[in-house]
Amino acid sequence: MYQYDAIDHQLVAERVAQFRDQTERFLNKELSEQEFLPLRLQNGLYVQRYAPMLRVAIPYGMLSSKQLRTLSDISRRYDRGYGHFSTRQNLQFNWPKLEEVPDILAELAAVEMHAIQTSGNCIRNTTTDQYSGVIADEIVDPRPYCELIRQWSTFHPEYAFLPRKFKIAVNANENSDRAATQVHDIGLHIKKNAAGEIGFKVIVGGGLGRTPMVGVTICEFIPRADLLTYLEAIVRVYNQHGRRDNKYKARIKILVKALGIDEFRLRVEDEWKHIKNNESTVPAAEFERLQSFFTEPSYEALTDNPGALTDKLAESTGFSRWFERNTFPHKKPGYRIVTLTLKKAGQAPGDATADQMDKAADLADKYSFSELRVSHEQNLVLADVRQDQLIELWNDCKEAGFATPTLGLLTDMICCPGGDFCALANAKSIPIAEQIQAEFENLDYLYDIGDLDLNISGCMNACGHHHVGNIGILGVDKKGEEFYQISIGGASGHDASIGKILGPSFAQEEISRVIHKLIDVYIGQRTPEEHFIDTYRRIGITPFKEAVYAKVN
Repeated sequence: MYQYDAIDHQLVAERVAQFRDQTERFLNKELSEQEFLPLRLQNGLYVQRYAPMLRVAIPYGMLSSKQLRTLSDISRRYDRGYGHFSTRQNLQFNWPKLEEVPDILAELAAVEMHAIQTSGNCIRNTTTDQYSGVIADEIVDPRPYCELIRQWSTFHPEYAFLPRKFKIAVNANENSDRAATQVHDIGLHIKKNAAGEIGFKVIVGGGLGRTPMVGVTICEFIPRADLLTYLEAIVRVYNQHGRRDNKYKARIKILVKALGIDEFRLRVEDEWKHIKNNESTVPAAEFERLQSFFTEPSYEALTDNPGALTDKLAESTGFSRWFERNTFPHKKPGYRIVTLTLKKAGQAPGDATADQMDKAADLADKYSFSELRVSHEQNLVLADVRQDQLIELWNDCKEAGFATPTLGLLTDMICCPGGDFCALANAKSIPIAEQIQAEFENLDYLYDIGDLDLNISGCMNACGHHHVGNIGILGVDKKGEEFYQISIGGASGHDASIGKILGPSFAQEEISRVIHKLIDVYIGQRTPEEHFIDTYRRIGITPFKEAVYAKVN
C-alpha cells in the first residue's frame, strides 16, 4: 500500500494544526457556525442527529493492521467503542466530541491516515474493487491509478468548492464491477487496446440520491498518460456550468442530462484541447513509481486444493458453506481471498466493535501479510490467505462474528446508519435490517434464494444505495411517521439499472412480510439458472406488485 513520504507527512500534520486552530476559534466564538461549516466539512466532520460524525478516509479501501488498531483505539477512547464502515470504503465515528476531533486527527496522522475531503463539495475518496491486485481476471491492478487520482485531487484548489460532492470509482475487471462505477459522477473502466496499451473507458453522469441515473459513456478509450487532463476537462466543464442555485440539481448528472451527452462531450473536448499535453500529462515513470507501492507480498510457492482443505470441505457443511460464499479464487496457486462479513444477526450492517477491529487486525497479521480491505458492501477482506490455513481462519472468524456465510445473499445487505444517527434521515434503517436478518435466518432458505442484493437507505440521499438494490428499501416520512418504500430491479454491476418503485409505502412491521412475498414470486417464476434480477427483468414488475398489494388489500 502507499507509504507517505516527508511531504505527505508535513501536509497532513499542517492540516491537523490548521484545523485545531479553527476548532479552537469556533469554540471560543471567534468563528461563526457559517464560517466554520466549510472548514469542518473538508476535514470530514458532520453535525449529526445527536453528535458530530467524523468520516475517516480509507483510500481505495486499503488498511494496514496497524491502522485498523488505531481506529479501534480511537473508537474506545473518543467514541462508544465501535465504527461504521461505509459504501465509500471509509469509516465513520458517530459520537466524537468536537473539541477532541483535532486530537483524533493527530492520532490518525501518526499512522498515515486523515479525514481530508471525506465530506464537502469536493472530490471524495476514489473507490475500487476490494479484490484489486489479487483477483485473477483483472486487466491490471487499479490501485496505482486510484492513488494517482487521490494525489491529483487532494488539496486541488480548483476543486475545493465544486457545485456538489464528486465521486470517482475505478474498475479493472471485464467480468464484474464491484465498485458500482456506473452510478458515480465519473466511472473509469481500465482497458487495453489492440496494441496492449492501458487506457480508460470513461463514464460520466451516474449517481443516486433524489434523481438516480446510470452514467453514460463519454469516451471509449483515453490513454493513461492523458487520464488527469481528461478528468480535469470534465471537472472544469462541471465546475463552470453545474448549477449552484439548487443543491438538489447541482450534481454533474443533472448537467449531463440537461446538455445531452453529445453536447457535454463537445464541451469537454473543447476544454481538453487547451490542457492536453500540459504538465498534468502523466509520464510512464510516474506510473512505475506508483506501481512500486503496490508490489506483491512474499507469496510462497504452493499448489491449489491441499488435502487438509479438501478433506474438511467434504466433512463439514458449515465450513463448506463459508468457503463457497465467503472466499474467492486468488491469482496465486494455494491462496484464497476471504471476506470477513460484518452482517451478523443483531449487528448493524457495516458496524464493527473495537474488539472486532482488533481481532480483524490480528487475523490480518496472522493470515494475510498484515493488510485488509474494506468493501463497497461494508465488509472486510483478507486478500492473501493460504488455503491450508482456511480451516484455522474459519474457526477464528466464528469466534469474532466474521464467519456468517451469507456473502452476496439477501441478508448481506448494504445499510446506511439511518435515523438512529443521521439528521437527514426520514426513517430508521437499522431496525429494518435487524427485522430482515431475523426473518431470513434459515441458511437453507437463503441459499435456495441465491444471489440477491438488498439495500436500505433512511432517506433520498441514498447512502445505502437502495436505487441499485435488486430489492431497495427507502425510509420516507408521512406526516411525522416512518414508512418504507420498496423498489425492485436495481443493479450496480456492468448491467447497472435503477430499481422501479413497487407502489405505496409500508409500515415498519410489514417489511419482512413484503420481502417474503417478493421472494415467493421469484421462486415461483424463476428458471433454474436465474437470479432474482434475471427473473424480474424477464417477467417485469407486475407479478411482484400484484402479489404484494393483493396481500395488503
